[in-house]
Amino acid sequence: MQKPELRARVQAGLNKGEARNDLARAVFFNRLGEVRDRSFENQSYRVSGLNLVVAAIILWNTIHLEEAIAEVRKRRTVPDEYLSYLSPLGWEHIGLTGDYIWRIRS
Repeated sequence: MQKPELRARVQAGLNKGEARNDLARAVFFNRLGEVRDRSFENQSYRVSGLNLVVAAIILWNTIHLEEAIAEVRKRRTVPDEYLSYLSPLGWEHIGLTGDYIWRIRS
């Protein structure tokens, strides 16, 4: 409590965790916030699918943030400390409605 630097680091870590949870919640609630599968196995698949979709969104955002940073750096200097304010956890630009269908190919 008495070390402002430590408090700021802890708060930043908590914010990142909450942002990831908010993304997962946004993906989940477009399915009306319900896991309708009856068997534990199917519920497990549903949760794994949720984690995969969240990871795919984060990867997509990371790749495009890197490209955007490289493009901006071609024109001007961007201090590295500014990059700590960027996050790949946004989803406003991604359509979250619909079903995600996983087909097994043999």
